[in-house]
Amino acid sequence: MPDSTNTTADQQAAEAEVEEFRAELGPFVTAAETTRMPMIFTNAKEGEDPLIFANDAFLELTGYRRDDVLGESFKSLMKRGTGSDELKSIEAAFAATAESEPEICYKRKDGTMFWATVHISPVRDKNGEIVQHFVSLVDNTKNREEQARCKMLIDELNHRVKNTLSTVQSITRQALRTATDPATIGESIESRIFALSRSHDLLSHEGWQGAGLHDLIGAALEPFGVANGRTERFNIDGDNIRLLPKATLALGIAFHELATNAVKYGAFSNNAGTIGISWTIEPSPAGERLILHWREKDGPPVRPPSHKGFGSQVIERGLAHELGGSVKLEYPPEGVFCTVDIPAPKGLNE
Repeated sequence: MPDSTNTTADQQAAEAEVEEFRAELGPFVTAAETTRMPMIFTNAKEGEDPLIFANDAFLELTGYRRDDVLGESFKSLMKRGTGSDELKSIEAAFAATAESEPEICYKRKDGTMFWATVHISPVRDKNGEIVQHFVSLVDNTKNREEQARCKMLIDELNHRVKNTLSTVQSITRQALRTATDPATIGESIESRIFALSRSHDLLSHEGWQGAGLHDLIGAALEPFGVANGRTERFNIDGDNIRLLPKATLALGIAFHELATNAVKYGAFSNNAGTIGISWTIEPSPAGERLILHWREKDGPPVRPPSHKGFGSQVIERGLAHELGGSVKLEYPPEGVFCTVDIPAPKGLNE
């Protein structure tokens, strides 16, 4: 352990240096003490550049007390919170051989980190010899945090765009496979992209933090309900579980496909049919599952399709691929019945 007597002596010597500053540089030292820019002076006549002055802004930035740093070697102080490469850049700045001002990531006394650009200037006596080093720091922490946040947002945007383009590509490919008439192909692609855009609008409104299942159903089915006078023919039962963005997009398209089929062939192809949508969270050995049911009734009698169309493939393959779930489509005479089984969202329930 360091000798407390020597430490006290170093601090007293450092304080004496500060008094000498005040006597020789009076107004400048006063300005350095009161400025909001972190500043320190070191004694260049000693090899390790011990600190002989530290203003309040420096102490506030680093979290140290004045008696923690006065008399302390600047290099040893830097070693507490920076890496070897940053130390080398600081040494180069002291030697006036650095190509640019060093930027350091430094650890405060309490262990938290900050970024700062270090400006080191020599102070010479009347004979031109360096007797002190004047060091000022520019706190770049907020800029660094903003840069990191912008990078994260750009990466997230790139990810979303790629996913969206992949979905559009899949929609287009499937439409071209299952339809030959140009008008039918165009309508098929346009309606599904419109459904995707509605989910995007919902997520944008929520800051892409997810969306409530009630809200998603309302957005996805609004063109089939309010616009066509069928609002009362929907029966929705379940808590407003919050879904992650990926699930919101996948389920939004799935609801669109089910509703489109209901308009063409099912419960909404007459004036009496209704659609019930319900869901529950159920335990399983692999974790909780979101079990969602779509049930149509009072429409025309249903017959199983002779082959799976594009809509069925979008629902079954899309949800299985995107969400790691399963979809079971059934066609009893009384109405289409669809069961969706996907992992339940964690920690997002309202």
